[in-house]
Amino acid sequence: MSRLLHYILLFPVLLPQLCSCSGEAEPPVRSAYYWSTTFSLDSMQREWLHREQVKRIYIRFFDVVEDISGAVMPNASISWADSVPHGIEVVPTVFVTNEAMAHAPADLDSLIYLRVMQMCETHDIHDVKMLQVDCDWSQRTRTAYFDMLSGIGKRAHADGRQLSVTIRLHQLSQGAPPADHGVLMVYNTGDVRNMERDPILSAEDVRPYLRHLSGYDLPLSAAYPAFAWDIQYRRGRYIEIRHIDDEMRLQPGDTLIHREPSVETVLKVKNMVGNERNDVHKEIILFDISKKNIQRITQHHYEKVFTD
Repeated sequence: MSRLLHYILLFPVLLPQLCSCSGEAEPPVRSAYYWSTTFSLDSMQREWLHREQVKRIYIRFFDVVEDISGAVMPNASISWADSVPHGIEVVPTVFVTNEAMAHAPADLDSLIYLRVMQMCETHDIHDVKMLQVDCDWSQRTRTAYFDMLSGIGKRAHADGRQLSVTIRLHQLSQGAPPADHGVLMVYNTGDVRNMERDPILSAEDVRPYLRHLSGYDLPLSAAYPAFAWDIQYRRGRYIEIRHIDDEMRLQPGDTLIHREPSVETVLKVKNMVGNERNDVHKEIILFDISKKNIQRITQHHYEKVFTD
């Protein structure tokens, strides 16, 4: 057989392999945060999770805080009134305040890891592949935080699990923490004291940080906002983010400003992030899927963030 004939006969066999290798990239993993003190899903939440084919939920299990006596302890642990829909992976997430890290005991890593695993066992959450730690660490707490993560990571790896951490935009200019994976929090980008700009998400606020993104030495996913704030100001001075209508009565001179980034703004920022580092969008996460936010997500089609 001539060499030319050999290649002609071989070509139909190779063609499907070549096509599969050069095909379109895999669609992103669709994920969401659940950041409430009780896990309970209504029919709208469940229907949305099913319709949007969400594969992973990052569930806040508890906070780690410093109490009035100075002791570092868990707080606001989640209670379970419902089960996670079948086929959705749970990533237990722990929020650690920077104040707690400043006075963290040496065994905080083991305390966090063991508490997370005990909660998973108690509430029949199986096949946990990864857990996440969320902390807005500072230079003052960097060493303690990184040491704690190293300890958690060792315990997780020994059990065949990975450690994920949240990464805020301002942390991109710092060295990456010792973890397997990071979630870039592309929200809460501005200053709530500024009445003129949306503090939840602004392209102008995000842009300066992105120069550090391409060289950041950690695999990353990206989380985008699907929430709104009502922010109270008094004679131009920031008072609070109002989560409950009667939390504080408005007084003469008070201003209440509703902030809710549009889908167009989220997509614009997503495009900016993707232009700097496309692999960030192998997983796209919406924050968060509370009952109130699901109504907003559905009404304004925030699910476009998964696809556009």
